[in-house]
Amino acid sequence: MRYLLRRLLTSLGVVLGVVTITFVVARLVPSDPAALYAGPRARPAQVEQVRQDLNLDASIPAQYVSYLGDLFTGDLGISFANRRPIAEDLLNFLPATLELALLATGLSMAIGIPLGVWAAARQDRRRDNGIRLVAVTSVSVPVFWSALILQLFFANRLGLLPLSGRTSSDVEFAERTGFFLIDSVLSGSPSNVGDVLTHLVMPVIVMAAYPLGLTIRLIRGSMLEVLGEPFIEAARLGGVPERTVLFRLALKNALAPALTILGLTFAYSVSSAFLVEAVFNWPGIGRYLTDAIIRVDFPVITAATLVITVIYVLVNLLLDLLQARLDPRVELE
Repeated sequence: MRYLLRRLLTSLGVVLGVVTITFVVARLVPSDPAALYAGPRARPAQVEQVRQDLNLDASIPAQYVSYLGDLFTGDLGISFANRRPIAEDLLNFLPATLELALLATGLSMAIGIPLGVWAAARQDRRRDNGIRLVAVTSVSVPVFWSALILQLFFANRLGLLPLSGRTSSDVEFAERTGFFLIDSVLSGSPSNVGDVLTHLVMPVIVMAAYPLGLTIRLIRGSMLEVLGEPFIEAARLGGVPERTVLFRLALKNALAPALTILGLTFAYSVSSAFLVEAVFNWPGIGRYLTDAIIRVDFPVITAATLVITVIYVLVNLLLDLLQARLDPRVELE
């Protein structure tokens, strides 16, 4: 309990620090948020009235104190661009990004962990060199380039997959969770599920490329260390099948050191999704934040940054606890 309390306090400090920096920097950028809120046809007197109503004429410290007060009550503010509550917008946009990030992370681990194990089992052989080439390529290829290549080949040339969007224009189902794959299953229509899956294929593959390469390299490195341990040699001399040695004895010990980095790839996918969402016209939080930055809509910038920071902090905390669970040698001090 002391460890959890200390970690929670540290996490709160990290979140507060990020919010403070984002808040100050957003307000130092040359812009007129009152004019943005009032609209392009507003008169100077109307803009000045908006500035007073939104407390923008106060000093930055006074605005910061007021913002923290609203934040602790759960009020993320109102977008100056569309005058909508930011919390409602985040509830609409965040599930789309989380859906991509979860599927991409799951795909990268489902493929990357076995490949990392097999590469380590055949160190410096043809299979190992081929798998390492795949890992380096997937990490090195720019996201936007691979996205455009997939669109050109599978959408334009072959016509097998839709070019962009989350669903086709003629597909309708109730949005209960915001995760379209789950909502389409709940609709009971196989055609809805198929349509959602075809729209997910390309963005998920593109987003999974970097975590895949990272997973392969981390698992391979950890496995090479574990495979040199005496208990692995003893197991092999004792006649334990090689598959059991690799996937039950060695992988269990190799997975714990790499777990933190692998888990943080999910949080990284959430924060770096803006390129994928821009290319595939995916209505997620990355695209929402990008539009806010272009418009200098700083309440949205601060709120979206807060959400992404909280995701990073929570994932990091959960991974620390899971790593301690998998490796008894880790002490929670």
